[in-house]
Amino acid sequence: MATNRRRIIARRDPKAAPHRGDSAATAITPAMWGILLSLFIGAALVVYRPALQGPFVSDDFHYVQYNSYIHELSGENLWVLLDPTGPATIAIVNYSPVQLIVHALAWQVFGADTGGHHVVNVVLHATASLLLAALLLSCGIPQLAALASGVLFLVHPANVEAVAWISQLKSSLCMVFSLAALLAWRRHPGWASALFVLALCTKATAAFALPVALLLDWTRKDRVRWRWLVLWAAVFALYSVAEFSTHQRSGAAVATLHDTPLVLMRTMAALSLRYGVMATTSWGVSAFQEPDPAVSWLDPWWLCSVPVLGLLGWRLWICARRRSIEVVFWVWVLVSYAPVSQIFPFLYPMADRYLYFILPGLLGGGLLMGQEMLERLPLQTGARTRVTQGLIGVAILLLVGGGVRSMERARIWRSGGLLVADSAANYPDGMAANLMRAKQMALGGDVEAAVAALRRAQQRGYNRFQRLETDAAYAAMRRDPRFRAVLSDMAATWIERGRHKQSPTQMELTSISHAHLIRGEYAEALAVLERALNVGGRYTNQLRTELAVLRTAIEAGHPESVRLGVPASDLF
Repeated sequence: MATNRRRIIARRDPKAAPHRGDSAATAITPAMWGILLSLFIGAALVVYRPALQGPFVSDDFHYVQYNSYIHELSGENLWVLLDPTGPATIAIVNYSPVQLIVHALAWQVFGADTGGHHVVNVVLHATASLLLAALLLSCGIPQLAALASGVLFLVHPANVEAVAWISQLKSSLCMVFSLAALLAWRRHPGWASALFVLALCTKATAAFALPVALLLDWTRKDRVRWRWLVLWAAVFALYSVAEFSTHQRSGAAVATLHDTPLVLMRTMAALSLRYGVMATTSWGVSAFQEPDPAVSWLDPWWLCSVPVLGLLGWRLWICARRRSIEVVFWVWVLVSYAPVSQIFPFLYPMADRYLYFILPGLLGGGLLMGQEMLERLPLQTGARTRVTQGLIGVAILLLVGGGVRSMERARIWRSGGLLVADSAANYPDGMAANLMRAKQMALGGDVEAAVAALRRAQQRGYNRFQRLETDAAYAAMRRDPRFRAVLSDMAATWIERGRHKQSPTQMELTSISHAHLIRGEYAEALAVLERALNVGGRYTNQLRTELAVLRTAIEAGHPESVRLGVPASDLF
């Protein structure tokens, strides 16, 4: 009992006992870390094997498959990838040059063979999982618990989306750089700063590392390295200018999830609880999630989130007063949730992959809180041993169950159709479900039902008129006025969005030209296409051909027959 009391006192006052994390971390030799990394990679390859031959889907097309800037490593292309205002950045709606450079390197090795790209993601995820275990170990969490947490992160079903989706390389790569920066922070702040820059230029979510690094110093009673932290903050401020500008251009800034600030507040709280449930149970994982906003004050997710968030706030306050290292992880959770909380609304307000950066904070905070609760239990040595053994048994079941569930989730990444079906099963009135229903009705010859489903998908935010125009499922109804009206309305949103863009790129102008063409505004389509040609870019030769085809069709009096080239996909 006296030992337990000393442990609790040490936790409340870091001066009462030296930090034990460093000695625990160094107890594992470099050779042992190498063996562990091999085991983590092997386990990850087994879990993700069903997805390793999956094709490019959705964002993969403009990130990788059709992104000509990464297909050839040249000085010109490298400059385009690094340019925060360049066409490569605008095309992916994020300033993440490091991610694109790594994609380019992978393309030089694997080309269009998706298997190699998938393996790169899996290896990065395994590395991130082991680095997380190392960080938890350095924060005073026992070896077995830290390693088990790393394995849980490795096999957590919610992480499948971030790993099996090729273009989500940015998540696992950013996590590797961020965790490496935090591990290096105490002894090598210079190297940590370089890693932070790499992480930030891979994905904006790396910003979580800034307050975490500060709190690691503060809770360990180390001297807070304010000069280095100011440098990190300055880098983040510069990066934010480029990232926010790109976000504004995408049109995402004008997306709406809520009608009033109160609906936004309730929805943000409700989504936080959904992520908490997903993290602890894996319940709710799905492709292309579309939960409805918390419109009512009686929304159950909102109501249940209030006491949970209250308890989290109370725990955060207690840990901050004690200057406990546990506060690091609860702040990690909050700052990682903030960007995906729908302060800036997304087309899909929730996603499995958004939990990727929240989960490490939950694991660390939960472990440290559980460790304290276990130490407070008035148990004799024998009883404490039995409780520990029981917890180990539960952990093993969780890890095995997580691995099996993740293998099941990995299977849906074998095709775009399986992803759509998964989303439709979980959200029967969602965008994916309505698009799938529209295809089925179109193939069955029911034009009215197909158009109704497309209208519902449009109400949910869908506006990819180009994909509908090239999708063979709609061939029989291509000329039907009702179908043309849907495409025309979708195209109008692109034209309106384009009016507010300054210095549009060649591809942006091309999309606007296609929108005018869909609407039968042939003179406008021709003018915008000529403007795109004058702007210059990678697609100049293709545009010259399209321009000649359109001019010839207009002169011949049948411009409605023109179908400008747009890459089609099997997803949406």
